[in-house]
Amino acid sequence: MPTKDQSPATSNGAMIAVRDLRKAIGGEEILRGVQLDVAVGETLVIIGRSGGGKSVLLKHLIGLMQPDAGEIWVSGKNITGMSERQLTTIRQKVGILFQSGALFDSMTVEENIAFPLREAGMRDVKTMRARVNEVLEVVELEGENAKMPESLSGGMRKRVGLARAIIRQPSCVLYDEPTSGLDPVVSDSINRLIRRLQERFQMTSIVVTHDMKSAVHVGDRIAYLHEGRVYFQGTPAELKQCDDPIIQDFLLGRSESATH
Repeated sequence: MPTKDQSPATSNGAMIAVRDLRKAIGGEEILRGVQLDVAVGETLVIIGRSGGGKSVLLKHLIGLMQPDAGEIWVSGKNITGMSERQLTTIRQKVGILFQSGALFDSMTVEENIAFPLREAGMRDVKTMRARVNEVLEVVELEGENAKMPESLSGGMRKRVGLARAIIRQPSCVLYDEPTSGLDPVVSDSINRLIRRLQERFQMTSIVVTHDMKSAVHVGDRIAYLHEGRVYFQGTPAELKQCDDPIIQDFLLGRSESATH
């Protein structure tokens, strides 16, 4: 157990530590005491049924939502209750890829990717362009600087969103359904990209997905969120071998009523 002055994140080497996180929306309990540790440099995949709180949990990790109770530690700092100004410092360390890519339709690819740099006060156009070109190379979109979002495929939009998420070289990236709406071939390329980012930059990654193929491909560990709590944590192999009926129902895509 950490001491009074020591966070869970610093005491156990975690990049992110979640303690007894609770959140109700519209009178419905969404998160009911989530406990979670994410080690520096690992990829944790969060799976669970639709509407089970996965995206709500992700938004708490970057301060886009505030919990009703509990604590969230990021790089040794408890971010619950932080002001927007304080959260700005945390968000420099944590990038996020939203489900839709969340690109600005009126901006070019280059302008979209450079947006976080401009928001941070960077004005040197030459430096910004060099950084943009660097991340475009990382996400395999070299030379696409001048394109508008409307001319991009779904997979390209995700890659541009990812380039924007990593432009400030965060320690951690959060992915909200990164393969949603993509065909299997493009999904596989996104999965490989997530893995490559982890290996190249030692980034900590948290991936929310309902796609079990993606979960097994990218995850060092998998956490199954069930009824507002972490019901299972383990490696992909341990998940596959788990004979718990709730886990098996999810993995096989069965409704609970089919087996109970």
